[in-house]
Amino acid sequence: MGQVTVLALRAVIAALLAGSLAVQTLLVPLLASDLDGLDERYAYMRTPLLAVVVLIVLAAQTVLICVWRLVTMARRGTVFSYAAFRYVHIVIGAFVAAALLVFTLGALLAPGEAVAPGVVLLVGGVGLAIVGIVLVVLVLRMLLAQAVARELEASRMRAELAEVI
Repeated sequence: MGQVTVLALRAVIAALLAGSLAVQTLLVPLLASDLDGLDERYAYMRTPLLAVVVLIVLAAQTVLICVWRLVTMARRGTVFSYAAFRYVHIVIGAFVAAALLVFTLGALLAPGEAVAPGVVLLVGGVGLAIVGIVLVVLVLRMLLAQAVARELEASRMRAELAEVI
């Protein structure tokens, strides 16, 4: 993996992490104060909405940290090992959690007339897109498994060749 690529990806990840921390420290409290003025019919949604937003941001931060670790492994040439699976599994779990949280957000917004039905449909579409990302990561996990198996086989064959020579 090229040094420029690694630096660029790390800069993007660092910016996204900084942005997510800003969301947690600045925007969530602002959202909480905005939700204080909710109509009494929708006041029950305040705490679940805030919890869903915080947990979605936490899931995104988890993915970013795991991608950082995988980039570090790729730079060192150790990504084709069983250690990489731990981070890939965490990424898959975080995306699944995020999809479930987005669907939960849609379910919270659906009853009544708090938001337009089109907004609920868009939220469901975002949840479906996240499920699609999970499926792509699962395919990439299978490719990683094949690469690790080939790397182990190549190491075994090099060891056998070294014995013969």
